Amino acid sequence: MADNVFDAIVIGSGISGGWAAKELSEKGLKVIMLERGMDIRHKIDYVNTNKDPWEFPHRGGRTQKMIKDYPVLRRDYPLNEMNLDWWVKDEECPYTEIKRFDWFRGYHVGGRSLLWGRQSYRWSDWDFEANAKDGIAIDWPVRYNEIAPWYDYAEQFAGISGSMEGLPQLPDGKFMPPMEMTCVEKDVAARIKDYYKGQRAMIIGRTANITKPIQERTNCQYRNKCWLGCPFGAYFSTQSSTLPAAMKTGNLTVRPWAIVTKILYDKDTKKATGVEVLDAQNNQTYEYKSKIVFLNASTLNSAWVLMNSATDIWPDGLGSSSGELGHNLMDHHLGVGASGSVDGYEDKYYYGRRPNGVYIPRYRNYFGDKRDYLRGFGYQGGGSRGGWGSAVAELSIGGAYKDALTEPGGWSMGIGGFGEMLPDHSNKITLDKNNKDKWGLNTLAIDCELKENELKMRKDMLNDAIEMLTVAGVKNVGGFDGDGTPGRGIHEMGTARMGNDPKTSVLNKWNQVWDAMNVFVTDGSFMVSSNCCNPSLTYMAFTARAADHAVSELKKGNI
Repeated sequence: MADNVFDAIVIGSGISGGWAAKELSEKGLKVIMLERGMDIRHKIDYVNTNKDPWEFPHRGGRTQKMIKDYPVLRRDYPLNEMNLDWWVKDEECPYTEIKRFDWFRGYHVGGRSLLWGRQSYRWSDWDFEANAKDGIAIDWPVRYNEIAPWYDYAEQFAGISGSMEGLPQLPDGKFMPPMEMTCVEKDVAARIKDYYKGQRAMIIGRTANITKPIQERTNCQYRNKCWLGCPFGAYFSTQSSTLPAAMKTGNLTVRPWAIVTKILYDKDTKKATGVEVLDAQNNQTYEYKSKIVFLNASTLNSAWVLMNSATDIWPDGLGSSSGELGHNLMDHHLGVGASGSVDGYEDKYYYGRRPNGVYIPRYRNYFGDKRDYLRGFGYQGGGSRGGWGSAVAELSIGGAYKDALTEPGGWSMGIGGFGEMLPDHSNKITLDKNNKDKWGLNTLAIDCELKENELKMRKDMLNDAIEMLTVAGVKNVGGFDGDGTPGRGIHEMGTARMGNDPKTSVLNKWNQVWDAMNVFVTDGSFMVSSNCCNPSLTYMAFTARAADHAVSELKKGNI
């Protein structure tokens, strides 16, 4: 086999790309995984993972120079000196904000699998059926019973810890033993359950932090340093899980510093033949050939690759024949909730620094409840001594470091909402050919905003948070409501949705591009709606399912 010829090409090495590489390699295909950024080796390159806060020049914070050099990253928690190299340099990779969109990216082997919040939840049939029932956008081409076995498969390999709750809106899974709630969380949960007659629940988060050994991974040590890379492999990442499994097969080649600029397409066979790559270090252009292509560059970048591909046939790119490529961009809207203090419990503490919080599953527009908006929201949060925000990855980074420097203070309890964003054709990305990146490539223009439905929802997200904490006995409860800027949830979805009809969708039910059936897209691009819970577990399940289908179709000679 020539150096540039493979059975499969995987574009991107994050959560879904790592899964694609693992599945295809284990099924006997010769695979190359292309990553546009640097390599990060498991354990070896986690250079800050064992540092104490006082070992950082600025105690893990940010400097004025960092604030100047990172105008986007500074908008929220990602800007800090502890893992700055793992976030994209804003000046090298600009984008145009037609409306403000906080795009936080990690270009390196492992992608945001090294940086994610690890909350892992299944979708229910209520979620897969929601668009059809509400008459919104298009229907999902799949239902829960089709995906459930793949959720089983993904959970058991990734290692998801959680509790069995029997909640119809949040299916149980194949869990490792759950982490334990603090005494305050247990009491608040009991009071919420009692006050709302079981219609609302507070449970321990379902997280991709393992609580017992699996593969070559050691169980979570409760250090809460996940953002720095875990030398124990205690949380799921490409480096700790899918990449070692793929490398064991001898079938995988990993190529960092490889920016895929387009998918190569043969108009006669109507298939992709490979990809064009720009070397990020020497600016040389290369081609790689393959029978199938898995596009997993992340929601916005995968759409960018498609938009730059086969433009001689489709001016707007491969997959644009439906007119939906780049449209229906979604994220979860957050930054709204409540917190307060909790009296007593001064003689109580807890083990270590748990890298997980509590979760309140969606209850609005369920169980006979009817609001003046569609869909709903959930909450993440925690009860601890010190800052409760450290329990929610999307709200804070480094809180545990500060706690470690002082004697424990009083108890606090807080919850922050994660609301569903409806798919809307007007929320979109386009190519900006006038704004170039460091390598002279076209960039993206993002035109996305919260609509009336989300703004109505946020009122309940605020008021409900205040009410729940108050009835649970939390004192001095105060609400907070930020601007809810899209992108801040770091759960980008949409732009290449799947569907039953090539006239209204970019992909079919197996994640295949309608216009090139040997191209599969299994990152957040394919999502048809956003639900209100973290989506990464769903990416894992769909990627494993798509890879199984791809190999089956390849053997049959159908692609």
